[in-house]
Amino acid sequence: MKKLGLILAVTSMCAFAGEWTGYISETKCGAKHADAAAGSVACVKSCISRGAKPVLVSDGKVVAIANTDKVPAELYGQKVTVSGDLKDDSLTIASIEAAK
Repeated sequence: MKKLGLILAVTSMCAFAGEWTGYISETKCGAKHADAAAGSVACVKSCISRGAKPVLVSDGKVVAIANTDKVPAELYGQKVTVSGDLKDDSLTIASIEAAK
Protein backbone atom coordinates (compact mmCIF):
# COMPACT_ATOMS: atom_id res chain seq x y z
CA MET A 1 0.00 0.00 0.00
CA LYS A 2 2.87 2.38 0.80
CA LYS A 3 4.40 1.74 -2.63
CA LEU A 4 1.13 2.64 -4.34
CA GLY A 5 0.93 5.91 -2.40
CA LEU A 6 4.51 6.77 -3.35
CA ILE A 7 3.88 5.97 -7.02
CA LEU A 8 0.76 8.14 -7.06
CA ALA A 9 2.59 11.01 -5.35
CA VAL A 10 5.45 10.90 -7.86
CA THR A 11 3.20 10.71 -10.92
CA SER A 12 0.99 13.57 -9.71
CA MET A 13 4.06 15.83 -9.56
CA CYS A 14 4.98 15.10 -13.19
CA ALA A 15 4.01 17.40 -16.02
CA PHE A 16 2.10 15.86 -18.90
CA ALA A 17 2.88 17.22 -22.35
CA GLY A 18 0.04 17.15 -24.79
CA GLU A 19 -2.32 18.95 -27.14
CA TRP A 20 -5.82 20.17 -26.33
CA THR A 21 -8.60 21.76 -28.35
CA GLY A 22 -11.04 24.04 -26.59
CA TYR A 23 -12.08 27.63 -26.12
CA ILE A 24 -10.29 30.55 -24.50
CA SER A 25 -12.57 31.88 -21.79
CA GLU A 26 -11.74 33.69 -18.55
CA THR A 27 -11.74 33.10 -14.81
CA LYS A 28 -14.97 34.96 -14.09
CA CYS A 29 -17.34 33.08 -16.41
CA GLY A 30 -15.36 29.89 -17.03
CA ALA A 31 -17.17 27.33 -19.17
CA LYS A 32 -20.18 29.60 -19.72
CA HIS A 33 -18.57 31.06 -22.87
CA ALA A 34 -17.26 27.97 -24.63
CA ASP A 35 -19.04 28.44 -27.94
CA ALA A 36 -17.29 31.29 -29.85
CA ALA A 37 -20.63 33.11 -30.24
CA ALA A 38 -20.33 36.87 -30.74
CA GLY A 39 -21.78 37.58 -27.28
CA SER A 40 -19.40 35.12 -25.64
CA VAL A 41 -16.37 36.60 -27.40
CA ALA A 42 -17.41 40.11 -26.31
CA CYS A 43 -17.88 38.99 -22.70
CA VAL A 44 -14.52 37.19 -22.60
CA LYS A 45 -12.72 40.23 -24.01
CA SER A 46 -14.50 42.56 -21.60
CA CYS A 47 -13.81 40.45 -18.51
CA ILE A 48 -10.13 40.01 -19.41
CA SER A 49 -9.76 43.76 -19.96
CA ARG A 50 -11.16 44.24 -16.44
CA GLY A 51 -8.67 41.87 -14.80
CA ALA A 52 -9.95 38.31 -15.29
CA LYS A 53 -7.33 35.81 -16.48
CA PRO A 54 -7.61 33.70 -19.65
CA VAL A 55 -8.39 29.99 -19.16
CA LEU A 56 -8.81 27.05 -21.50
CA VAL A 57 -12.17 25.28 -21.54
CA SER A 58 -11.74 21.79 -22.97
CA ASP A 59 -14.26 18.96 -22.71
CA GLY A 60 -16.25 21.02 -20.21
CA LYS A 61 -13.28 21.44 -17.88
CA VAL A 62 -11.80 24.83 -17.03
CA VAL A 63 -8.00 24.71 -17.03
CA ALA A 64 -5.90 27.55 -15.62
CA ILE A 65 -3.15 28.90 -17.87
CA ALA A 66 0.19 29.49 -16.14
CA ASN A 67 1.66 31.77 -18.81
CA THR A 68 -1.36 33.87 -19.81
CA ASP A 69 0.90 36.25 -21.77
CA LYS A 70 1.10 33.51 -24.45
CA VAL A 71 -2.62 33.96 -25.28
CA PRO A 72 -3.01 36.63 -27.99
CA ALA A 73 -6.03 38.92 -27.60
CA GLU A 74 -7.37 37.92 -31.04
CA LEU A 75 -7.96 34.40 -29.67
CA TYR A 76 -10.07 35.50 -26.68
CA GLY A 77 -13.36 33.64 -26.89
CA GLN A 78 -12.22 31.59 -29.88
CA LYS A 79 -11.77 27.86 -30.44
CA VAL A 80 -8.06 27.04 -30.21
CA THR A 81 -5.56 24.20 -30.32
CA VAL A 82 -2.97 24.41 -27.56
CA SER A 83 0.14 22.37 -26.94
CA GLY A 84 2.07 22.48 -23.72
CA ASP A 85 2.55 20.93 -20.32
CA LEU A 86 -0.22 20.24 -17.81
CA LYS A 87 0.88 20.08 -14.19
CA ASP A 88 -1.27 20.37 -11.07
CA ASP A 89 -4.31 21.53 -13.09
CA SER A 90 -2.36 24.39 -14.68
CA LEU A 91 -1.37 24.51 -18.34
CA THR A 92 1.90 26.03 -19.51
CA ILE A 93 1.43 26.88 -23.17
CA ALA A 94 4.17 26.03 -25.67
CA SER A 95 2.06 27.01 -28.71
CA ILE A 96 -1.47 28.20 -29.39
CA GLU A 97 -3.38 28.74 -32.64
CA ALA A 98 -6.92 29.05 -33.89
CA ALA A 99 -8.47 25.60 -34.27
CA LYS A 100 -9.18 24.43 -37.79
